[in-house]
Amino acid sequence: MQLSNTDRRTFLKTTGQFLIGFNLFPLLNCSPAEKDPSIFHAYSGIPERPHGGRELIDSWIRLDAEGHVTVLTGKKELGQGIRTALIQIAADELEVDIQRCHIINGDTGQTANEGYTSGSNSIEGSGKAIREAAAEAKLFLLQLASTKLECSLEDLNLSDGTIKGLRNKKTSYWELLDGQYYEKTISGEAPILDHKRHQYVGKPIPRADILELVKGKAHFVQDLRFPDIVHARVLHPPTYGARLLSIDKVKVEALPGVLGLFVDGSFIAVIAEREFQAVKAWEKLKEATIWEKPTINPLPDRLFADMRSKDQKPEIIEENKNTTSQINQSPIRLKSTYERPYHMHGSAGPSCALAKWEDEKLTVWSPTQGVYPLQSTLADLFQVELTNIRCIGVPGSGCYGHNGADDVSAEAALIAKAFPEKTIRLQWMREDEHQWEPYGSAMIMELEAGINKEGMIQAWDSKIWSDSHSTRPRGDAGHFISARHLENPFEFKKGGFSGGAYRNAIPLYDIPVLNLKLFNYDGPLRSSALRGLGAYANIFALESFIDELAEASDMDPFTFRINNLKDERAIAVLEELKSKTNWNAMGRSGNKGYGIAFAKYKNTAAYFALMAEVEKDPLEKAFRLTRMVGVIEAGQCINPDGIINQTEGGMIQSASWTLMEAVKYDEHGVLSKDWNSYPIMRTNDIPEVQVYVINRPDLPPLGAGEAAQGPVAAAIANAVFDCTGTRIRELPITAEKIYW
Repeated sequence: MQLSNTDRRTFLKTTGQFLIGFNLFPLLNCSPAEKDPSIFHAYSGIPERPHGGRELIDSWIRLDAEGHVTVLTGKKELGQGIRTALIQIAADELEVDIQRCHIINGDTGQTANEGYTSGSNSIEGSGKAIREAAAEAKLFLLQLASTKLECSLEDLNLSDGTIKGLRNKKTSYWELLDGQYYEKTISGEAPILDHKRHQYVGKPIPRADILELVKGKAHFVQDLRFPDIVHARVLHPPTYGARLLSIDKVKVEALPGVLGLFVDGSFIAVIAEREFQAVKAWEKLKEATIWEKPTINPLPDRLFADMRSKDQKPEIIEENKNTTSQINQSPIRLKSTYERPYHMHGSAGPSCALAKWEDEKLTVWSPTQGVYPLQSTLADLFQVELTNIRCIGVPGSGCYGHNGADDVSAEAALIAKAFPEKTIRLQWMREDEHQWEPYGSAMIMELEAGINKEGMIQAWDSKIWSDSHSTRPRGDAGHFISARHLENPFEFKKGGFSGGAYRNAIPLYDIPVLNLKLFNYDGPLRSSALRGLGAYANIFALESFIDELAEASDMDPFTFRINNLKDERAIAVLEELKSKTNWNAMGRSGNKGYGIAFAKYKNTAAYFALMAEVEKDPLEKAFRLTRMVGVIEAGQCINPDGIINQTEGGMIQSASWTLMEAVKYDEHGVLSKDWNSYPIMRTNDIPEVQVYVINRPDLPPLGAGEAAQGPVAAAIANAVFDCTGTRIRELPITAEKIYW
């Protein structure tokens, strides 16, 4: 697909990202619309300009004199629906028709710096900021209207931006702006609209991007084409630490359409006129290179033993000196160990980015989750000023967590530096994506607890072994994988230990004394942020262990959890799940088994409880996940369809991790190169899925995007135990591990 310059500008505006903050900045020299305000002018977009500061309304919200509202945010749309949700928030707070509203996401040339879109905090953080900014803008405009209409604020009536006063006098946002620029800041004191007056928040407003996808319109960075585009492929080393010994360039350069090779140390790229020509050249490169290949150690059969044998001094996250003695004094004591393998993102579309060097300035179109961190890390890579680099966020097909998005962006920029004045489009091959993305770390969770005869937890001890869950680029070029392969390589300083590894390791349950120790481990495979980080494995272990404690107490798993909780919202979610599943009336015999699990993500975000149903086939020595029912409470629900879709997706993805996925490797490298060697849940494997939302419009919204990951794993493990009598503590949960 080729785009004209006009289409190019339109594409950049409509696929932008969202920023948090705002400022009133109408289009200059525009007169108020004279037509019916319900008939909006065609949206031509706001003028491109850098944001003026996070404290300015204009950095988050802009109104123009033609009747449009633009929301700006530094957060990325990753398929979670935040573009629509943030527009709903802004439209309600400004009290305008939602059709007037547009949004720009993550562009260092326009939006504020909001770091990474991660941790399920977009609505919780950005939504709050945009709401405050819109409230401030509305208050300022109402004050202008009060002066113009010669009446008090209490006498004004607002509807879709039209403001009516006494004696039939009226004005509008657009007339009040009249092409003027007001530099106003956010005080945080403007009154927030009562939720009972919301027109859009809490409603299932359809997502425009879904319609675009269904119609097959250009949407992802993979779809983006410019008239001056050329195509590239990178030949990554065959394994970690491999070094290029020789390359026969002639064989590759002679192929049709090849424009050149770029070789810097062990970084190799081919550039061609057409994409297929680049792919053919990439295949030839494989034959034309000779590498020095180090071996990987430890191998999978020694991985968990190696994690324990290389104990460093632990980080003490929580400590109570009475924990061990309290456990030993408890009438019922239990100790269990759980293990999680390396998991990959397995993005649906291989990572892709476009880059262009022109007049010593770099522009990158990237599916990154953080345009500003990418910008600063590119500045370190090329040793240039930040002002010479612009990063424009474009949706990626399957971009979430720290996958290959930042790496491919840096590689495209490296190639573009060698071939200036052309737009370089680089897309990874499937094996690049599988072998070179950063994985979710393998982990060990060792839990011990004591309970009294009444089933109350008295003490809890946790030990965690884990590699880093965060090696995202944050200004150090060594975090780009190919920056380490250059002739003058950048050093990789891992860092990033701690927080992600023990996320959700501290139980939400009411436990008098507890310990939590973290043993950091430098593993054999590349690792970083995968959806939920350590919360997935920690909740799998914690909620499996809670079921073991409930069984040891001879108590119903719902009753045991509720008795050990004080958080009323947590209890309400569990009781709602118990009601929706008709738990007490379920048959407890035959070939079906049921398991439940619960967590409050990060112990600060959404509450989520789930029941999993599995069915066994003893003759075939197999089982199948047949149903999952979830209940989520995330405070005020902005868009019920959005939260249900996010939760359903998280449930299915987590079920796939739990039942099927594990990165395979040997001493020569990663073996999981495609969908055959790294199987994921297919359509026919997906169980019946139901999600119920508890909406609390009187409470602030909570992050919900990653709430489902951990509880799903534990609920499946608990259901398998209920069905087969086998307690599986090592993921993935497969039929081969069951004692039939």
